[in-house]
Amino acid sequence: GRVIVLEHNQKLGRKIQISGGGRCNFTNIHSTPQWFLSQNPHFCRSALARYTPQDFIDLVEAFGIEYYEKHLGQLFCRKSANQIISMLEQICRSRSVEIFLDQKDLEVSQSENQFRIFNNQVVYSAPKLIVATGGLSVPKIGATDLGFRIAKSFGHKIIPPRPALVGLRPGPDPTLSGISQVASVRIRDKVTCEPILCTHKSLSGPAMLKTSLWWEPGDEIAIGWTPNLEYDEVKKNIKGKTQLAQLFKGHLPKELFRYLVPERLTSINPSQLNKKQWQEIYQCIWDYRFTATGTDGMRKAEATKGGICTESVDSKSMGSKLCQGLYFIGEVLDVTGQLGGHNFQWAWASAHACASEI
Repeated sequence: GRVIVLEHNQKLGRKIQISGGGRCNFTNIHSTPQWFLSQNPHFCRSALARYTPQDFIDLVEAFGIEYYEKHLGQLFCRKSANQIISMLEQICRSRSVEIFLDQKDLEVSQSENQFRIFNNQVVYSAPKLIVATGGLSVPKIGATDLGFRIAKSFGHKIIPPRPALVGLRPGPDPTLSGISQVASVRIRDKVTCEPILCTHKSLSGPAMLKTSLWWEPGDEIAIGWTPNLEYDEVKKNIKGKTQLAQLFKGHLPKELFRYLVPERLTSINPSQLNKKQWQEIYQCIWDYRFTATGTDGMRKAEATKGGICTESVDSKSMGSKLCQGLYFIGEVLDVTGQLGGHNFQWAWASAHACASEI
């Protein structure tokens, strides 16, 4: 069949290009349904089972693209994200897929089992339409709500989109901006132990980005700032130490220590601290709690939580149950992966399910 791709931007794969620091975290070898969030947690199972991380790895290897595992199963291009874009474009061209760039202000209608995709300059017509427009994150590279508008026009419900994989506000003192610390972060029953990055306005870094996926307004977040240094171990090492900060040397940056622990406690010889004071120190370091008031927004988010409700989408084909010939794939759906290449794997897997059906 004849296939055309209508691309909003002037270049292909802008989000691929900026991902993974320009090296594209193109999949995760551990990508299974447990790494995804959706109001219907079972929706992603079929597609992920039929197109696995190894399937995409095989494709990457067939094109001679070198890659490496960075952390927790995350795979990155050794050279550049542009290699993934080039690979996908070559596959399209080899199958006579026509690609049209800079296709802005598109609208969609349907009559007599044909979709019309048009703007004030051009009209396209096809019996099948695949919506692969992504979410609202990173608007500077062209993210819009077009996919949601198309879905709504055909009767689909939209789970309100929100920033995901994003920093949480408020941040600590702006003077701490740039400080990174591996920490244990807990929100309800979810625990993550990875670096936290202090910015001028928020707490960011992998640990907080992952936590943001589960965060709901009003949730309390608990942080253990020294996951490799236990409270009991610190108390055992008091002997010979005249300053509390000495007990945390090598485990906590000095500036962060000063911010977390009140001066009235740091000025006391550790051997003279009473039980109540030690409890306060414990709450500052091992059980630091705060309630986030918001996020860094879509501008900084790496993904979008929410999207097209999957109740009216077939999990095997990604086809609309409300309109024959209409399909939705990738991030435009209410399926959001955790940090680390899972959202790319969902893009490949849902696209494969859709293409197999067509």
